[in-house]
Amino acid sequence: MIQERITDRLAIEGGDKAVTKQFPWPIYDEREVEAVADIIRNGKWGNPDCLGEVEAFEQAFAAYCGTRYAVSCVNGSVSLRLALIACGVRPGDEVIVPPYTFIATASTVIEANCVPVFADIEPDTYNLDPEAVERAITPRTRAIIPVHFAGQACRMDAILDLARRYNLRVIEDAAHGHGAEYRGRKLGAIGDAGSFSFQSSKNLTGGEGGMVVTNDPDLYRLMHSLRNVGRLEGGQWYDHFNPGCNYRLTPMQAVLLSEQLKRLDEQTHRRNENGLYLNELLAGIEGITPLTRGHGETVHCYHLYIFRYDASAFGGLSKTRFVELLAAEGVPCFRGYPHPLYRQPLFQNRNWMCYAIPEMVDYTEVYCPVAEKACRDEAVWILQHAMLGTRTDMEAFAEAIRKIQRAVRR
Repeated sequence: MIQERITDRLAIEGGDKAVTKQFPWPIYDEREVEAVADIIRNGKWGNPDCLGEVEAFEQAFAAYCGTRYAVSCVNGSVSLRLALIACGVRPGDEVIVPPYTFIATASTVIEANCVPVFADIEPDTYNLDPEAVERAITPRTRAIIPVHFAGQACRMDAILDLARRYNLRVIEDAAHGHGAEYRGRKLGAIGDAGSFSFQSSKNLTGGEGGMVVTNDPDLYRLMHSLRNVGRLEGGQWYDHFNPGCNYRLTPMQAVLLSEQLKRLDEQTHRRNENGLYLNELLAGIEGITPLTRGHGETVHCYHLYIFRYDASAFGGLSKTRFVELLAAEGVPCFRGYPHPLYRQPLFQNRNWMCYAIPEMVDYTEVYCPVAEKACRDEAVWILQHAMLGTRTDMEAFAEAIRKIQRAVRR
């Protein structure tokens, strides 16, 4: 009995960690090192000196996604902005976004002189709720930005149906969605355009960088121009046709991402399988509910593994304290967003610096109950690099949660 108590002592109280393994990220070897070194050695570090490497990565990424075109840029925020402008939004137009996402999903709407309109998320996926989207549509609505949060596909059939009925553009925010699929199609390739981030935490990373994919030749030509200071393909260097800026990806990032792309399928398969197994393990723990699958996704890439936490099954332990204990046990985890996006000072203090948002817009009155509960009480994230572990690692994550539950019940 004494030995059992010592073994079960929480790590934060001096006991052994349930998880002792480290999960490095990013994963690379000499292939990445040599690819970047070759660019450094040839001295052609930027455009227009070394377009070939950038174009090669764009073509490879488009082929991977199953789209005709891909336009690279400096980051995923810019890729969203390029897609919005190319889709023809005008000052004052409304764009529907979820409240459970990174700031860029909404702040790029403001940068495009449009009005973010928040529609609530589904409680079992934390993705944009199509029914809430329809309730938010007005005559001023021009686009929807569904976020494939954590790598889980949104219900794209329902969202595309709304877009057809109300004549709206659909721009997929697939910043979490590299390699994931909906009904056999890669995320990002389903709407009018799909935006990706290659920031350092993402499943496909070059440190920074972004990409927007599309099958629409008109969107492609305009996004390509906006990315490259308004130039047109085949035109003169000092001829500028559109109000773009220099948002170009560098050759060093392009070759690094090209090598990383070769790893993505295997890593995505591993995350997907580990996610399915972890779902089985956690389903047996009272108070822990994995987000559901079976809504059309054929591959989940688990940029985050998210489960819903119920404090009543853990002696009333707050979510913040639970995550602190879980992290101390060695599980790479995070409590997620502290509040929905509309509660950010940007929106609460009217700091959007945008002439096109009408005075009547008041984000202090916005309330999305599902997003509020996710932020305050429920959502716990396990980070993507941990999902590249083994089945034994998944078992250790589950045991760490059980260990905390046993401790609080004692």
